[in-house]
Amino acid sequence: MKQKMHQTQEEKTEKAIIFCPVDKDTDKDYQFAEISRLCFSAGMEVVKIFSQSKDAFNRRTIMGSGKVEEVKNFLKENPCDVLVVDFQMTGAQLRNLSDELDIKVLDRILLIIDIFALNAKSSEGKIEVKLAQNRYLLTRLSSLQGSQGRFGGKGAGMRGPGETKIELDRRKLEKEILTLQNEIEKIKNARRQNKLLREKNGIKSVVLGGYTNAGKSSIFNLLTRENIYADDKLFATLDTTSRRLFLGDGKFCLLTDTVGFISKLPHELVESFSATLEEVKNADLILHVVDVSDEFYKKNIVITNNILNDLGATDKRIVILNKSDLLKKPVEIEKNQILFSVKKKENADKLKEIISKVLYE
Repeated sequence: MKQKMHQTQEEKTEKAIIFCPVDKDTDKDYQFAEISRLCFSAGMEVVKIFSQSKDAFNRRTIMGSGKVEEVKNFLKENPCDVLVVDFQMTGAQLRNLSDELDIKVLDRILLIIDIFALNAKSSEGKIEVKLAQNRYLLTRLSSLQGSQGRFGGKGAGMRGPGETKIELDRRKLEKEILTLQNEIEKIKNARRQNKLLREKNGIKSVVLGGYTNAGKSSIFNLLTRENIYADDKLFATLDTTSRRLFLGDGKFCLLTDTVGFISKLPHELVESFSATLEEVKNADLILHVVDVSDEFYKKNIVITNNILNDLGATDKRIVILNKSDLLKKPVEIEKNQILFSVKKKENADKLKEIISKVLYE
């Protein structure tokens, strides 16, 4: 049975090429690494990465004409299933580029939405993903109709709750968006009621936040002795989970694991996941989890802090420098930071002491 499942998964793996518009301020290594990991998390195998200065930007296809020819020639010798563009594209641009290269094209937003669609398990997560998909489609509907059908209607960009259908008419899409927004509002109202109840009973709320795949779910499992799903992929955990965390001396808090962050977080996702992100806004303390073994960890800290600030989250934050067992050299530990290793169960008790001190002293 396991062998059969493995073969099925292999059959679904799509070969992808990536195109990254860059400028003089772009950290190319960071951008290439991030978009490659996103593709991997969507179940794709990255064959090659192309890049081009934004100075050569073409309004019709994003790519300059010379780059289009270069990619065409590459695809003749190396057939691939999908082109991922690390940029937010209009429907017309998606269709034009797809027609030019005769390949399925996904932009950054649709790629991230697709990963969310793969990992949404709860009814709340599925509602939020469906809302994000519909909002994305609504602004690109006329340009996209029929364009993806040529590529089989399967694989990355085609997944999600209800199996998104591009041929939906605008009126039906708008009606469905309104219904989903009402469902999200109900969830938000329930969350607000829970917050009031927690405050009334003096229960503190602590949320695990941070750049995606930093190890939030693994820390959650270690601290609460739970076994929620965790994987070494971006956005592997999408659904919100809360459990009591006992801190000693009769004290406890409500610990919540929620969706991770990423650079250039799409506006469609921020709006659609407003109910989930309210957990972050309402927290009394943020455990900012960082993969300290990542060469770009300092940049990830800045990205996460900017998102937390934009959300209006509390400035009470403990930075957990996770995966310290993978460090090849010492790192500087600042005042509000703690080295941590889930694998070695290192500093778990010390972390609970710090949480208790911040919340109750």
